[in-house]
Amino acid sequence: MYAMLVADDLDEKSILSLILQRAGLAVTTGKDLDVSIQSWSERPADLLLLALHEKQDPMSYVRRVRAEISALLILVVDPLPEGMLADLLEKGADMIVTRPFGVRLFIAQIRALLRRAGGIPIFSIPTLSIAGLTLDPSTRTVRVGTQAPKRLTHLEFRLLYTLMINRGQVLPVDVIVEHVWEYTDTGSRDLVRGLISRLRNKIEEDPRAPRYILTVPGVGYTFSQQEG
Repeated sequence: MYAMLVADDLDEKSILSLILQRAGLAVTTGKDLDVSIQSWSERPADLLLLALHEKQDPMSYVRRVRAEISALLILVVDPLPEGMLADLLEKGADMIVTRPFGVRLFIAQIRALLRRAGGIPIFSIPTLSIAGLTLDPSTRTVRVGTQAPKRLTHLEFRLLYTLMINRGQVLPVDVIVEHVWEYTDTGSRDLVRGLISRLRNKIEEDPRAPRYILTVPGVGYTFSQQEG
């Protein structure tokens, strides 16, 4: 498995890199979250560890990550109020470690998180083909008719898969968030809208008049089973 580590402090970065390796992960490091996210599609990681400091707003970082990435997210932070820690977990962090931390316990926590996060391997999910659109989980690509397959990001794949297996049903935004991002956040309507827009640009002939992903105003979204 593979981890991305983003940290500013060189000494702490070295320690955290060693902890991740001891937990059984190959590690790539960086110091800029935006750069890491931009390169994410080239090599998606199973886990992202962010080491934040007092002047950095952890909530803004969690929202930034969850707008693009569904991988496990660990935060290393200075001590925070209990309410803030709870909010961070509710908004999408999977584990929060406060400084100072113990190396042995941190390694054990990461291993436990990885064990519990193990789900159905993506290659075991069958290919879906509906109304001329084919979703291939083994390559994480989508093909419309005879067009060349297009690569999907992890979130795009999860969204399209969720809509296709629930075809014909209208999925409310909060249900989509729970299935795609795997957390609950009543303020995520813009995240879903943005992801829907990016996915439509890849699969719809005219994204402004979609054939596959339809909006049900005031309710949510549905995948149309109708042939074009």
